[in-house]
Amino acid sequence: MASSDDASFPAADVDKELHPGHNQRVEVDSVSSDIAASKEIKAKCEANQKEKERQKRDAMQKLKSAIMVSAVIVAVAGAAFAITKKLREK
Repeated sequence: MASSDDASFPAADVDKELHPGHNQRVEVDSVSSDIAASKEIKAKCEANQKEKERQKRDAMQKLKSAIMVSAVIVAVAGAAFAITKKLREK
């Protein structure tokens, strides 16, 4: 049943299979490793881009808030000035 054809399965390393902790040589599939690395790099780039966009939005939101608060303060000051002017006229 065991033939010496090249189409058969390679012989198994019994020691490696029975004692996987003793295997000091790590076998890495280079294609899978490259794909995983490129996905990781792409994910980091996307995360950095999203962080920059978020910071930009935060800065715009702070600016809008500061303008709105300033507008409210000016409106209240104007109303107070108008009220005191009306009271002085009477």
